[in-house]
Amino acid sequence: MQDWSQDPEFQYLAVDRKKLLREQTTPFDGKKACWVPCEKEGFARAEIASTKGEEVTVKLLSNNLDKTFKKDDVQQVNPPKYEMTEDMANMTYLNEASVLHNLRARYTNGFIYTYSGLFCIAVNPYRRLPIYTDGVIGKYRGKRKLEMPPHLFSVADNAYQNMVQDRENQSCLITGESGAGKTENTKKVIMYFAKVAAALQKMTDEEKAAAD
Repeated sequence: MQDWSQDPEFQYLAVDRKKLLREQTTPFDGKKACWVPCEKEGFARAEIASTKGEEVTVKLLSNNLDKTFKKDDVQQVNPPKYEMTEDMANMTYLNEASVLHNLRARYTNGFIYTYSGLFCIAVNPYRRLPIYTDGVIGKYRGKRKLEMPPHLFSVADNAYQNMVQDRENQSCLITGESGAGKTENTKKVIMYFAKVAAALQKMTDEEKAAAD
């Protein structure tokens, strides 16, 4: 896949993997690393110190304190190579803590779109991002999902291309809680369809004019 991180229009879409190398090459012990419940953050990173029956004693990485949890409350951590991954379906452990950590890490760095298999997860940024321009639309048009960073435009374009090529109706389901951004994302999908369809019509008119 092309490295889009150097494209100014993809500042909030493509992760610079070179900058992530330091985090992805940090020492990691998959047998000790774990997530444990945290009242403030939801989940906190820790390392397993000992196990006794159904209880696990861990050392919290944030303050080096020892705490004991039920075994069922301790979740596994993904290897560093999955840090800020674009498609969470590729992660080794798809547990709640790992999903929330990945979404939080991407959101903190300005990336609001993340794939989870066929789904595109959008986290409301509560600010306007320059990721819906005509330039961005042009770069997503006609591209396969794996060729581009996560974006609502990729989902919309795949549906549009399938409709044109297969001559079958397509549907996009946009769902979420109140305030999640359903209305805004619906507007962006409609805008994408309008722009792409208009460009296709313009090309058709130009071809007719050239033939005449």
